Amino acid sequence: MNSPQLLHLVFGGELEDISGVTFKDLDSLDIVGIYPNYATAHTAWKAKAQQTVDNAHMRYFIVHLHRLLDPETSTGSR
Repeated sequence: MNSPQLLHLVFGGELEDISGVTFKDLDSLDIVGIYPNYATAHTAWKAKAQQTVDNAHMRYFIVHLHRLLDPETSTGSR
């Protein structure tokens, strides 16, 4: 049986202030990709975060697109 498709977006950029989530330049956001599940999204997020570890203002995020596409459904997964 196939597992459900739970899309996740990984993106990042340089923040104005490390205590917030306001980006310095929206035009320079790094859209890493869209992934079919949390595990592959987390792997991509971790790789990008490790590549930019020397820049304290650079942050990457995982967005649970499946929750935005179908907010009525709660899967109970990450």
